[in-house]
Amino acid sequence: MSVLGTRDRFRAQRTHRITESVIREMTRLALRHKAVNLAQGFPDFPAPQIVKDAARQAIAEDVNQYAITWGSKRFRDQIAAKYRRNYDLDIDPEREITVCCGSTEGMIASLLAVSNPGDEVIIFEPFYENFGPDTLLCGAHRKFVKLHPPDWHFDPDELRRAFSQNTKAIIINSPGNPTGQVFDREQLQIIANLCQEFDSLAITDEIYEHIIYDGARHIPMMTLPGMRERTILINSMSKTYAVTGWRVGWVLAAPDITESVRKVHDFLTVGAAAPLQEAGVVALGLPENYYQELAHHYTERRDLMVQMLERAGFRCSIPRGAYYVMADFTALSQEDDVSFARRLIETVGVAAVPGSSFFDDPRDGARWIRFCFPKKYDTLKEAEARLKKLA
Repeated sequence: MSVLGTRDRFRAQRTHRITESVIREMTRLALRHKAVNLAQGFPDFPAPQIVKDAARQAIAEDVNQYAITWGSKRFRDQIAAKYRRNYDLDIDPEREITVCCGSTEGMIASLLAVSNPGDEVIIFEPFYENFGPDTLLCGAHRKFVKLHPPDWHFDPDELRRAFSQNTKAIIINSPGNPTGQVFDREQLQIIANLCQEFDSLAITDEIYEHIIYDGARHIPMMTLPGMRERTILINSMSKTYAVTGWRVGWVLAAPDITESVRKVHDFLTVGAAAPLQEAGVVALGLPENYYQELAHHYTERRDLMVQMLERAGFRCSIPRGAYYVMADFTALSQEDDVSFARRLIETVGVAAVPGSSFFDDPRDGARWIRFCFPKKYDTLKEAEARLKKLA
């Protein structure tokens, strides 16, 4: 047997269709070429001082050992209080909350907890790049439903055709990455009706819940009639409090589902960082004006980003939530998206993400590129100055 054949024997088949994260690859290329990183969605501005102080205090007070596997009681109680206050949702912190290592772990733990190999999982497309590998690792059969630009809506008939008696779950990301779509109540109700008709779960990534624009409103699927017991809600501190490196998230679900999620979570990671959970108690207790200011400042950044991209020759879809802009670069180049993104980094000095990484068929994203704008105004201005090289 050849050396290559021997090495291939050691690779699990479940990994064969999984590639390196394109988003993280673009960050590495940005560092290598000293490009402005508008690829990976992390803020380059500080987290709230009061939240950082709470983390330091917790460490100083020796909150440095394992918390309860599914989350410290104080943090779970605060999560429950937040959902009661914001959405009139009564969540039992003892039986319906699992604190995990970010929403990334929350998603894979949830999928592993509820799906069996061969189960069908529906994913809206374009999708956040982790959703594809997550479902592959679970052995699920993926069915994609298109979101149609420029407002990234779905066709209800197309969605209905995707459901079957084998559909275990549909993944919903609203406000959405990469498109910035925010599903309204009518769209959510269409999904909810299908979930109930086909006895399926809704797994919702709601990490951008507070980053919304133009009067859009975030509505948790769990609040719709008939969906309380068949929704798995995933969220985290990362985006709302500018602490993407802390990796503290949570999963809300009915007790029987939570029991399964906790089993998977326990053996994936044991638990999230204990002192950062204590800081989370402070973060989730911030007053309402924090979230209002957050939306205001992100609206300014969105508008600046769209204006500078359009001046550079891109055609933009205007996001109603999250902090990304999908931009069509047809007027600028006939290259494919990967080649254009690499040239943008190497010769212009601005990093973005090739659109193909958000589609099952790369050809569907070949004219798109995604920019993110959770950056200092100076960072965005520097990117604008560099983009003038495209003219």
